[in-house]
Amino acid sequence: MKPKAKKNINTNKISKTKILDIRCNSCGAPAYYDIKKGKYKCRYCEGTVGIKDAIKQHKGFRSIQKEKMKASLELHKMQKAECTGCGAEIVFDENDVLASCAFCGRALVRSKYVNIDTIPELVIPFSITKDEAHDILVDWCNKNHGKQEAKEILKNSDNINGCYLPYELVKGPVSGTAWRIEGCRKYCYDGFIDGEFINRSKKLDNLLLDAMEPYNLEELVEFDFAYVAGHQVKIGDINSEQLEDRISKEVTESYKPTVQKMLETKAINITISTDSLLRRPLLLPVYYISIGNYMAAVNGQTGKVSVRSIKDSYHYLLPWWLKGILTAGLATGTIALAMKLFGAADDVISSLSGCLGIFFCIVMLVAFSEKKQKVLKIKKPRKIYTSKEGMYVRQDGKLKKSKKKLKRPVTKPIFFMYLTGKKQYTELKFTSFCRVLRAVVLGLLVIFLPAIIALFIKKFDFSSIYIKNAITWFCLTVPLGPVYYVKIGRIDIYDNPWIYIINDDGKKTRYKEYSDRTVWDIMLMILKIIFVPPAAILSWVLLIILFLSTYFTAFGFD
Repeated sequence: MKPKAKKNINTNKISKTKILDIRCNSCGAPAYYDIKKGKYKCRYCEGTVGIKDAIKQHKGFRSIQKEKMKASLELHKMQKAECTGCGAEIVFDENDVLASCAFCGRALVRSKYVNIDTIPELVIPFSITKDEAHDILVDWCNKNHGKQEAKEILKNSDNINGCYLPYELVKGPVSGTAWRIEGCRKYCYDGFIDGEFINRSKKLDNLLLDAMEPYNLEELVEFDFAYVAGHQVKIGDINSEQLEDRISKEVTESYKPTVQKMLETKAINITISTDSLLRRPLLLPVYYISIGNYMAAVNGQTGKVSVRSIKDSYHYLLPWWLKGILTAGLATGTIALAMKLFGAADDVISSLSGCLGIFFCIVMLVAFSEKKQKVLKIKKPRKIYTSKEGMYVRQDGKLKKSKKKLKRPVTKPIFFMYLTGKKQYTELKFTSFCRVLRAVVLGLLVIFLPAIIALFIKKFDFSSIYIKNAITWFCLTVPLGPVYYVKIGRIDIYDNPWIYIINDDGKKTRYKEYSDRTVWDIMLMILKIIFVPPAAILSWVLLIILFLSTYFTAFGFD
């Protein structure tokens, strides 16, 4: 009887696809990748497999699969055709008839196929026939009849062709850094890519093909030329350097949303090291149609449709000076409303609002001017329309639509820091409820400080204080709120997160970063603020205004 598999946190799940499994060197059972240990670990005998050993396993598999493919090729007569237009190379069974290129419609030049090294060793077979793919595409066009793309594709839907497209399947450990665009602090993380497909075709639309994913890797099998019957195989046409660059870019972009979610902001930059990824060349089934600017693809396994828009789209941006003016107007309006609620006279509100409006404009224009914006319109990649329904499955020989939707496998990264002299895996909290509440409470305490002190003096007799007399302090502190947030607050939050150390048992312990400053350093800083100009001048002005506002709020004007 096999022992129970031990539970482990922050690991990828064991693949249900045996072909992609890393095997334990001791017992041969599948091994999962333990992000914390940096090794593949067996759930049964707890044996480990290093990253280098895992790569060797993959190389051994590829050598064995090449020999199998050579034997398979001897049983099938294959031909190759090269497009005179886009240069695409297609491998197909010599009994199949090819009239024109499926990707651009140009003529094809045939030749004998001999280079087996250009064919990937793995394949996900077609689960949907050409007629079924045609019906799925027509159904999408009918549901989206208002789109010009749907009208044109519907006219040419009979031109749809099935083809195996070349991809690189990457899977394995990654590491990198992430930092907020406006911040200073960088955060390191370790993670795991649990299967990402990288298109190896030079001229095909990556966004269009990416939109029809994902695929179900449980149906992944070793390639055999028997799968080519009735279909074509496109040969990858990017070199190794281009492939490395594309892997780095696409893995980074696919992993970015996960890191953004964990850092609680989209305004980030990330880097990823892909040196330890395991790579497998494979073929994916696609039905493709290309008529001029109109392009559509149907996933040959799940039936998901993706259609490329014929029009370019743009991001329209507000100029920085308009952002500053609008923000200043919003802040001025908020203060004017607050003064109205406190019962200030209309002429007072008008005069103060005018002064504050000018003040806010100057401050906000300075704040937003750091973003050197030279354009108002940025071109985006063309929009991709996709089918939103679940995948298609075959039941009792018939293709039916399922409610089940495939999702891309995502393994959350784990951030780490060097704390207490060693590497510690951590969880970061930025805008937690407690932190936001504390900031709001502190802000309100500062704004209403004269009224609060006056209440203490009057023994909390609300009827005996003159809240209107604190308007000078309000006019000073309320404007500083948005200024502080725009210039300092957001950066401070992301540069100083709450840190929780993740222990081996999964429990989290709050870690507080202690400053190197001594009590003497703090006292010296306070003395400089009070007695060393120019900070001392501002400090004394604020203290005088606070004292006068408090006095007049407590005792009124004589």
